[in-house]
Amino acid sequence: MRWLGGQESGNIEDRRGLSPVGVGGLGVGGVVLALIGYFVFGISPSDTLQAVGGAGAPPAQQAGAAGSPADPEGRFVDVITTSVDEVWSQVFKAGGQSYQRPGPTVLYDRATGTGCGLGQSAMGPFYCPRDHRIYLDLAFWQELDSRFGASGEAARAYVIAHEMGHHVQSLLGQEGQARELGGRGATSGSVRLELQADCYAGVWVAHVAQVSGGKVALDPKDIEDGLRAASAVGDDTLQRQTTGQVVPDSFTHGTSAQRMRWFHTGVSTGDPAACDTFGAAKL
Repeated sequence: MRWLGGQESGNIEDRRGLSPVGVGGLGVGGVVLALIGYFVFGISPSDTLQAVGGAGAPPAQQAGAAGSPADPEGRFVDVITTSVDEVWSQVFKAGGQSYQRPGPTVLYDRATGTGCGLGQSAMGPFYCPRDHRIYLDLAFWQELDSRFGASGEAARAYVIAHEMGHHVQSLLGQEGQARELGGRGATSGSVRLELQADCYAGVWVAHVAQVSGGKVALDPKDIEDGLRAASAVGDDTLQRQTTGQVVPDSFTHGTSAQRMRWFHTGVSTGDPAACDTFGAAKL
């Protein structure tokens, strides 16, 4: 994957190495629920944190360094998030809309305060709609490789673009649409929201080379790596790995096949309108 030389916006807050000051209103039980939800049922950590964390103030946390990180892994996140912002800014402009970039992406390790409660690294990367930020412990890259078998920079870029897709949904009101739809299982609002975010990640792939002037680009092998990452985090695959059985009624993100299909839809069309999982008769 090509990314060195890509633009860095510095929309990063680096909390790595800092210790949390407090844990706010979310206790250990809430953290355990979030971990079980993520690894067993694929539930979005932000959803669990909001459900158990209440509407109180988020945990206190030392502010991290703002700006472009100096290390390669931090720079990679900066380049990819900047690139995704650039693509969506162009897409929104073409549709006569104004794009608002998210708050700084927070790099942390172990645990950190978020607008949705206490975030922990075991939850994996997530977007918090309350503060419009992505939270990412870079140790997840090793987890993505060793646990899920999805290695490489393109797989990591897919994860970032997917979380940025949730920000796009927040701007367009689709997150609220998913909550209003509700439901459980394979056709729930949650599944439709997550599959749409996969498709939005594909839309970024379709436009990134042109928008970045070729400084950030994915070749066909990179796209395969992205598809592999999408497959690795399908509800059926995660459930099979953790419990040995698949329970469709508890799906929240979609199957591996669905996640790959919607990501590919975004890549092949480059059209956000093609990502209408809420209007799709078949997911």
